[in-house]
Amino acid sequence: MIPMPGLPAPDFIQTNGIRMAVYKAGPEDGLPVVLCHGFPDLAWAWRHQIPALAAAGFRVFAPDQRGYGNTERPQAVEAYDIVALTGDLAGLLDHYGIGKAVFCGHDWGGIVVWQMPLLHPDRVAGVIGVNTPFWARHPEMDPVAAFRAAYGPDMYIVRFQEPGKPEAILDADPARTMRFFLRKATMSMEDFEKLPKEARSFPLLDMIAAGQEIFEGQLIVSEAELQVYIDAFTETGFGPGVNWYRNFRRNWELTEGVRQHVDVPALMISAGRDYVLPPRLTEGIEQYVPDLERYLVRESGHWTQQEQPEEVSRVMIDWLTRRFGGGA
Repeated sequence: MIPMPGLPAPDFIQTNGIRMAVYKAGPEDGLPVVLCHGFPDLAWAWRHQIPALAAAGFRVFAPDQRGYGNTERPQAVEAYDIVALTGDLAGLLDHYGIGKAVFCGHDWGGIVVWQMPLLHPDRVAGVIGVNTPFWARHPEMDPVAAFRAAYGPDMYIVRFQEPGKPEAILDADPARTMRFFLRKATMSMEDFEKLPKEARSFPLLDMIAAGQEIFEGQLIVSEAELQVYIDAFTETGFGPGVNWYRNFRRNWELTEGVRQHVDVPALMISAGRDYVLPPRLTEGIEQYVPDLERYLVRESGHWTQQEQPEEVSRVMIDWLTRRFGGGA
């Protein structure tokens, strides 16, 4: 088993056809809150929020999601589509006998939790998006085509559609890969957006292969914390996580006809220096998410819950307490 220092020993549950590792804390009569990580990440990303939320009386669940950490890794690409990913979370609630929960997601986990009230509306009490906004389904253009049109063929999501090649680059040196990703943003959003278009096209695979650093900022984790990530991805590889991206087009097809409206309370936590998921992407989402509150973590790049853990925990607890009456 891959160690996750500082987290409770995981439960191993059967959900939606896979064996999932779930780290839980807090009183059993507390409001259930499910924390969903992104790419390339682990449930361990929430190591600061898990004890903070539990101490505030919430019943916290943080799974290693499908393909990551101590959870099973199916081989088929289509095993990572949005129906499977949201089904895993619904199955988690079933296992613990829970009707509804608040779902909180960062990065790809944010995409999943925004889809929960669309695909499993009877299981969702509320949604917290960390950096990732709600994206309404485009009626005519699939997401991969949209990314290619906006950023060109070298953009990492476009490149991730290639079979085998992306994970070969990422897996070649997991330490290099994680050192590349887990860095602070060094420039303001305004300065980043003044860069030439080719510098803003996110050719991450080429940069990793060349041994370049993405922002040249300091690591957001200690060397010991970095080693947790290195050990995890050395064992699992990055391919299962890349498979989530390979389902963008399939997800678009699967969700045709799904009503694009979030009918539960929601909190959008944005980061002032997340170049990939900038705050401007949240503009206008109230037409789809009418009961929305916003918060901006000004001094943070992409890895918000790890870069500014106390601020993120405080904002989450405040909103959960006001909207749902607190924990136990």
